[in-house]
Amino acid sequence: MSPDALPDMAHKRAEITPEAPGFTDAASGRVWGFADINRAADAVAAALLHHGMNEGDRLALLCLNRVEFFVLLFACQKTGIILCPLNWRQPVPELLETLAPVRPRALIHDAPHAGLAADLARDTGLAVFSFDDLADWMASPAPPRNAPIPAERPWYLLFTSGTTGRPKAVIQTPRMAWANAVNIGQAVALTGADTSVNFLPLFHTAGINLYTLPLFLNGGHSTVLPRFEPETILALIRAGQVTQFFGVPAIFQAFSLLPDVERIDWTTLRCGCGGAPLGEPLIRFFAARGCKVLNGFGMTETGPTVFLMDAARASDKIGSVGHAQMLTDVRLAGVPDGQPGEGEIEMRGPNITPGYFDNPEATRATFTEDGWLRSGDIGRRDGEGYYFIVDRIKDMYVSGGENVYPAEVERVLHSHPDVLEAAVVGVPDAKWGEVGEGFVIARPGTRLDPQALRPWCRARLAGYKVPTRLHLVEDFPRTAAGKVRKSELRARDAAD
Repeated sequence: MSPDALPDMAHKRAEITPEAPGFTDAASGRVWGFADINRAADAVAAALLHHGMNEGDRLALLCLNRVEFFVLLFACQKTGIILCPLNWRQPVPELLETLAPVRPRALIHDAPHAGLAADLARDTGLAVFSFDDLADWMASPAPPRNAPIPAERPWYLLFTSGTTGRPKAVIQTPRMAWANAVNIGQAVALTGADTSVNFLPLFHTAGINLYTLPLFLNGGHSTVLPRFEPETILALIRAGQVTQFFGVPAIFQAFSLLPDVERIDWTTLRCGCGGAPLGEPLIRFFAARGCKVLNGFGMTETGPTVFLMDAARASDKIGSVGHAQMLTDVRLAGVPDGQPGEGEIEMRGPNITPGYFDNPEATRATFTEDGWLRSGDIGRRDGEGYYFIVDRIKDMYVSGGENVYPAEVERVLHSHPDVLEAAVVGVPDAKWGEVGEGFVIARPGTRLDPQALRPWCRARLAGYKVPTRLHLVEDFPRTAAGKVRKSELRARDAAD
């Protein structure tokens, strides 16, 4: 095997622990051993080639979370076909815009998305296959495939959330996957004895890589749910079927509001959080129940794991995302190496994407001249080398000549006992240039007056940081990863 090649993941795992359970489909109860997954992937690989697809062709996919997703993923790795998981929440016009630069050759879909697939096929002329076809392919005998996999060959494409503009197709490679498995695996001590639950959408990096694919590579087991089902997940935890858990803040928030939360032995669980920082109230809520939720940071472009907080310091470094993990170098623009300071986070390592599919202009803009990936996030490193995410550069606004980071204001709003969630954006102002506009969700059972939050903020923040207006809302517009679409909040203010 050449230095630029890696083992076939499904074949290698099946070779080591063929009969061990890799996946359980929660809907059907079927348990898939690692040998089952590899045999199915070999069969699907043969079928895709038989139907005229070749290395480098793109295969679009519309499906809820299914074990078959991973069969397709490994089949694509074996053949060099590039998988393109699509956001099934998007309407046809958005999906057409997403697919235009990718130009897939075929589309495969599950039963719930047959209508959406038909609409896309009508407008694009794509060849369409169903999961019934997939079942037939998996049942057909096929010769085993075990060729070395080019480490940098595009494997699948993930589309950025589009909070700041048109989505870009981020190239994911086998090398990125192995590097992420090391980064997150050593950070949370992932082993083949671990179990987790897969429920985050599989068109998002967290759905694939936190922790399902790293757990697969380590020989562990994942229960696959079609989508987020909080009661089902708590039942799995209560039954001892989850040892490692990853979620976005909205997931932990949902757990905290369920009556069953007090019936769970949270001490048996190791939890990570990403997508956005988990606020101090929720960190303390779960810590009081024996579970340290570790904040992390990553991007679709980083595979995704870059930072994760360590459990030893989680209680006295609340708000930190810890250190950069084993296979990623990090620097802060304008800050001397190893010194405390604040600047844009830049990263390099084997977990970093080679770029955006068929978009050299965006790729050039995202990397520095010496090859570091620009994150677009302001980070701070303290005297002990712990990192904190200050805010997105594009979310920062300037009020009366002073920089304001909305994340700082949001942390103060989150600390109010009646606030469940908060978001702050900068909006134009004739006098100050920009001022803060705040949106808050009330904690259930409370009667929150949003204007009463201004003195709460003023007691904890400089005056120019206090939002001029605050609005009580039922929910926020969100991306599939649970992030707040702040551009839509700004547009709402402009419309008002």
